[in-house]
Amino acid sequence: MKDKFFTYIQELQNTITAKLEELDGKATFKEDVWERKEGGGGKTRVIENGAVFEKGGVNISKVFGELPEALRKQFGVKEGNFFACGLSLVLHPVNPFVPTVHANWRYFEMYDDKANIVTQWFGGGQDLTPYYLFEQDAKHFHTVCKNACDKHHADFYPKFKKTCDSYFWNSHRNEARGIGGLFFDYLKQDDQFSIEQRYQFVTEIGNSFLESYVPIVKERKDITFQKEHKNWQEVRRGRYVEFNLVHDRGTLFGLKTNGRIESILMSLPPTVQWKYNHQPPEGSEEAKLVAVLENPKEWI
Repeated sequence: MKDKFFTYIQELQNTITAKLEELDGKATFKEDVWERKEGGGGKTRVIENGAVFEKGGVNISKVFGELPEALRKQFGVKEGNFFACGLSLVLHPVNPFVPTVHANWRYFEMYDDKANIVTQWFGGGQDLTPYYLFEQDAKHFHTVCKNACDKHHADFYPKFKKTCDSYFWNSHRNEARGIGGLFFDYLKQDDQFSIEQRYQFVTEIGNSFLESYVPIVKERKDITFQKEHKNWQEVRRGRYVEFNLVHDRGTLFGLKTNGRIESILMSLPPTVQWKYNHQPPEGSEEAKLVAVLENPKEWI
C-alpha cells in the first residue's frame, strides 16, 4: 500500500502542476528535490510571481525511520519505526477575488520490532479560503466534494465537512479560516471498510481537486480589483498565517520533528498585513465574508 500510494501522489503532483501552469500562463513551477538524513525525502514544487498565482506550492514527501519523540509520546510507545508519505498544496492567487486553496492527502504506517505493520491509516482533505464571498463558488466547491464522497458512502460528506469546519477554526479569533470543504484523519481498516477501500476513497478525493478549484479560478481571475481589495486580501492572509502557526497540527508536527523548514512554511503567503483592531465597514462585502466565517453554514 505504501508503494501504491506514493506512486499515486507522484502522478497526482505531475497532473496538478501541469494544469496550474497552463492556467497561469506565465510562471512555471521550480522543483527542489531534497533528502531527509533520517530517511526519505521529497520533491517540492513552487510557483511564484505568476499571472494568476502570486505564490503556491505542490509538494510530495516520503519519510521513514525511527519514530520521532513527538510521535512516540503521541502513540504511547518507547520505540518503533514508521513510514509516511503525502502530497500537500497551497495556492495564493494574485487577484483578491480568487480564493486561496489548500489540500493534502497522506498515508501512515507504524511497525513493531519485527517490521510488522502495527497500524496504518489515511488522512487529508481540501478547503477553500475566499477573500470575497461568491456563494456559487462555495456551492461548486462543496458540490464537487460531496459528489466524490457520495461514491463511497452517504455519511462521508456531512461527517468530513463538519470535521473540516471544526478543524480550520481560529479559536483565538472565533472565526473559521475559510468556508471549509473536507477534512478526515485516521481512516483505518475496520469492519466496514478495508484499507483498499480507504485508498479508493482518498484517491477519489485527490482526483476531484482540479474540478473543485480550477473553474472558480477561471471565473474570477480577470475581475478588475483596486488597492483596497488587495489590502483586505492581505489582512485576511494574516488570519491564514495565524491558523497555520498557532493551530495547524501538520505545521506544528513538522516544526517539532526537525522537518524541512522551507517545505513546512511553503504554505505562508508572500505579503501579509496585520492592522490593529481592523473591522470591515458595516454592510460591506468584506463584512459579509466575516459574518459567514463566524457562523459556518451548509452550502448544499
